[in-house]
Amino acid sequence: MGSEESAQRKTTLVSAAVIIRGDRVLLTQRPRGTHLEDHWEFPGGKVEPDEDPRDALARELREELGVESTVGDIVECTFWRYPTKSVLLLFFRVELAEGAVIQHLGVSDHRWTSAGELSSLEMPPADVPIVTRVRALLATG
Repeated sequence: MGSEESAQRKTTLVSAAVIIRGDRVLLTQRPRGTHLEDHWEFPGGKVEPDEDPRDALARELREELGVESTVGDIVECTFWRYPTKSVLLLFFRVELAEGAVIQHLGVSDHRWTSAGELSSLEMPPADVPIVTRVRALLATG
């Protein structure tokens, strides 16, 4: 990639949730017709200009899953360059509100996934670097 092309490419800031219950982590499936359709990912989405990444994540979880949440500390940060865009992902530890019922408002499906199942799912390349960290979190609770 030439320096002129990389200078024109903007990096998209994304907030994603690491939501753990017992020995499982919540993953959502990207809707058909979207970039990386049907891939399993940590729920979240784009941070709007001048939006706090924690507020963006809480908003995305309301919009996509219909749940209220408490966004905690950053677990990991990754950068990935796709052919048409670059993304900087901030992964936060998140607790769902008590009694939260997950809806599929902006996702195709969801699943509570064990550490062993993480490697068998098709995930966006940008999410793969955090899998080892999430496995460690699942082992410690």
